Amino acid sequence: MNKKILLISCILLTLGLCTFIFYDIDNNKVVIENGDSKQIINTNALTMMYEIEIGSGEYQVSSDTTWPQDGYVFNETLSKCENGSILNWDDENKRVVLSTSVSDKCYVYFDVEPDVIYLADYIKSLYTSDGENDLYYHDGLGSYTNASEEAEDNSYRYSGANPNNYVCFGSNAEDCPDDNLYRIIGVFDGQVKLIKVSSIGYYYWSGLSTSAYNIWADSVLNTNDLNVTFYETINDEWKDKIITNAWFVDGYNTSVVNVKAFYAGENSGITYDSKIGLMYVSDYGYAASPDYWTTDVYYYDSAINFNWLYSGLGEWTITRHSGSSDAAFLIGADGRLDSDYVYNNRNGLYMLSWVRPVFYLKSDVAIEGGTGSMADPYRVY
Repeated sequence: MNKKILLISCILLTLGLCTFIFYDIDNNKVVIENGDSKQIINTNALTMMYEIEIGSGEYQVSSDTTWPQDGYVFNETLSKCENGSILNWDDENKRVVLSTSVSDKCYVYFDVEPDVIYLADYIKSLYTSDGENDLYYHDGLGSYTNASEEAEDNSYRYSGANPNNYVCFGSNAEDCPDDNLYRIIGVFDGQVKLIKVSSIGYYYWSGLSTSAYNIWADSVLNTNDLNVTFYETINDEWKDKIITNAWFVDGYNTSVVNVKAFYAGENSGITYDSKIGLMYVSDYGYAASPDYWTTDVYYYDSAINFNWLYSGLGEWTITRHSGSSDAAFLIGADGRLDSDYVYNNRNGLYMLSWVRPVFYLKSDVAIEGGTGSMADPYRVY
């Protein structure tokens, strides 16, 4: 017997028997099998419809005698039977399952499967030359005036006043909620780095104690506020898209220095592994137009109209002040880089600042739409 069995379903009958329904394509029949007995319940019972081209919504009848294994995806919405039998896709065995107790004629639709486009690859594809789509490739070989000030880490970074680098993360709503808007800092070693558009609140960098030090591993902001409280606001489906990253947690001893010097100080080799962090001073510095990369970051008030990472808030960075045991760097509300104490009540002052979480996405996070604008952010899955 040379049958091609295309679909199988186990239906529990009232007597507890197991009935198998399959399609015998050689004889063009649907057969119901219960033990040794077989009964033809319909002829010409199945029509397979294949989409002509991706996204066209136009279909043609297929003469295939096997279920498609690659290149097509089962369309559950269009697939139907005239008498109400149920069709489902069995992904494990790559076949359609028919659940029925009546004679029926069914139409099975398959769409052309879209190519998976990873977000990191897509962003890199937008780069054709430095400045195109507000992207700069930091290989140290750029064609613009300040190429020698690049990070030289082969990253792709957004720079300038207002690039189209918005992403909706944590929501599939048709209109992305404001709380789910993020922006792409860049692509680093194949991972996209996001920063939340809005702040999650006003925090101490380290803690309440005046004996607190600027060690990120001991920071309450790190261990509790970001990697517990904030992280738990993300549902499991979206948590799975975030990698555990080795964050560079060193710094520099003054804010009166340019961004490349800060980058070198941050990347001294001291790291801390976690999901959630903050922006580096160098992220803020390189987000400005390249004309400012030779400017000391302390004077970045002159760059606020040319730096998309400037938020108008006084906000913490992850970068510590290496010349002090109790200070870290923050972006002032005026756009200047400054440092402040990591705890509260120093000479009667309370050293709180705004916080915007930052994290890296897994390299297999894919894009499925959007233009990257604030009104139409990239959609990922």
